[in-house]
Amino acid sequence: MNKDYKNLIDGLNDDLAHEYAAAIQYTYSAAVVTGVHRAALKPFFEDEINDEMGHALYLSEKISALGGTPTTKAAELSQPTEVKDLLEATLQSETDTIKRYEERKQLAEKLGETALVVKLEDVIADETKHKEEVENLLADPEGVLNK
Repeated sequence: MNKDYKNLIDGLNDDLAHEYAAAIQYTYSAAVVTGVHRAALKPFFEDEINDEMGHALYLSEKISALGGTPTTKAAELSQPTEVKDLLEATLQSETDTIKRYEERKQLAEKLGETALVVKLEDVIADETKHKEEVENLLADPEGVLNK
């Protein structure tokens, strides 16, 4: 296997570990969110779980198709308990994920992996939507999240 394909597979496995972690983070956040924000945030967090697992499934299949072995390990994640901290951790995770996928997309383009490039663009769009939603949730001019 050439070095660029090995790097792509390794990178996709890193992405996969982060998708597992994101699903866990959203599951965790849905369970621990409390207070007046619970009614709105619990369904938001729960809705994201299926998206992240869908990304993980695609990545697993693609890694295997490229000749690699999909990881079964999740990336490290934090366990905040305050609402604002939950949202900030989610925002950071989404921001980092977009950056990783942009890097992977560039390598896939270099290798002529057109189908992967298109799928990564779709995933980047999903993650960007998630990021923007969290940014909107964090927009808190009244300071309600700090109370």
